[in-house]
Amino acid sequence: MKTTLVALLLAVPLLASCGGDDPADTATDPAGSSGLERPTEVTAAPGQVRSANLATVMDTGSVELCLGPVAESYPPQCGGPAITNWDWADHTGMFEQQGEVRWGTFAVTGTWDGTSFTLTEAIPGALYDPMYEEPTPLPEPEKDYSDSELQAMAEDLGGLPGAQGAYADDGGHVLVDVIYDDGSFQDWADQEYGDDVVVIGSALVDVS
Repeated sequence: MKTTLVALLLAVPLLASCGGDDPADTATDPAGSSGLERPTEVTAAPGQVRSANLATVMDTGSVELCLGPVAESYPPQCGGPAITNWDWADHTGMFEQQGEVRWGTFAVTGTWDGTSFTLTEAIPGALYDPMYEEPTPLPEPEKDYSDSELQAMAEDLGGLPGAQGAYADDGGHVLVDVIYDDGSFQDWADQEYGDDVVVIGSALVDVS
């Protein structure tokens, strides 16, 4: 009887080591095998994209597409990804110039490779007449966070690749503007914080 009891006690650690998940494996993959990793780069678009709103094309020596905040100075100040094939001669009378600096607002369509934009069409802001769309209310967030938690999340999410700004609103959301999201940024944010807590806004959107 005594021998049998010792054998059972020795077997318990062996059974524990064989059954269940290894804590070390859980520590290295806390989200599980199906978990999404935090985005580390701006993704390329599979097809044509357009600017969701009017964008500023800025040329201070190289042409850039400003998709984030623009400083209201004269000339304005902003930066963004390069436009590979912009020619101001194609937009005569549709831009401003001070010295060597040239700029204008345009609704642009083209391709996005993750780092630069190649233009196929540009509509000057003065001629742009978008179809009005009724604003869609933001959905209720799945989880509730305190104001300080939302602010901390906004500060962290402002470091996402291609982020143009991030801030908490009064409805329990964190709004994050990025250059382009193919859906992977939003999927990761939903997994990380709960559905509809973080709302990713894309400055370039797929042409349907």
